[in-house]
Amino acid sequence: MHPDTTVLQHPRQLDLPGQSHVAEGPHDQTGMYVMHHAFRRDLDAFRRAVPRTPTGDAATWKALDARWARFAAILHHHHTAEDEAYWPLLAAVAQRGTDEDRAEVAAMADEHAGIDPELEACAAAFAAVLDHPCDAHRNALDLRVAGLQELLLEHLEHEEGVVLPMLQRIWTDEEFAAAEKGVQEYYPVKDAPFIVAWALDGLPEEGRRRMVALAGRAYGVLHVLVRGRYARRERMTFRYADAP
Repeated sequence: MHPDTTVLQHPRQLDLPGQSHVAEGPHDQTGMYVMHHAFRRDLDAFRRAVPRTPTGDAATWKALDARWARFAAILHHHHTAEDEAYWPLLAAVAQRGTDEDRAEVAAMADEHAGIDPELEACAAAFAAVLDHPCDAHRNALDLRVAGLQELLLEHLEHEEGVVLPMLQRIWTDEEFAAAEKGVQEYYPVKDAPFIVAWALDGLPEEGRRRMVALAGRAYGVLHVLVRGRYARRERMTFRYADAP
């Protein structure tokens, strides 16, 4: 009788710009890595745009404020979906893991709770610039966005480097599929045109191809329909991001 020499072939995971770690394993993390890439990209764009946008350009500040609201809403939906549909399922099966595994899952929700007040503080700082445009308010907003960026990047690094590898190690295919299905229900259908263009913005070609393959043909068709309008609005909103 010959020994079993079968080698399991795991899907090759995405490794996107800014990503801190690649969690190799049986479960395709394309959706998670694409979302993380978009969060990092947005915060970088705001960090460049806020200090460079003239305080007297009211139209651009209104566009930045509205765009920040979009970013914050997607991040909130993402974290709520994880807290309610992802981490509880992972915590339940973490009983098969270690005490450290269970502590790391609990830390995810705790970190989300610390990010929410910073999102609200940034929204208030944007409102202050709109109500009274001046260098002081713009500088205060810049500090707020920088603080949120540091906090969120630390969280994403923790999730990518510790929790996603744990997920690969202890979840079955059925458990992963159930969690992914639950997460999808947290994004409002009315926001789909923006979210599709937003998620694919700036991705390398492989990332775009794999995300469309994962989400389905309708996702790709919708992207073709909305990407031009999205790109025009982004150029206007972040028009000063790369100014000298």
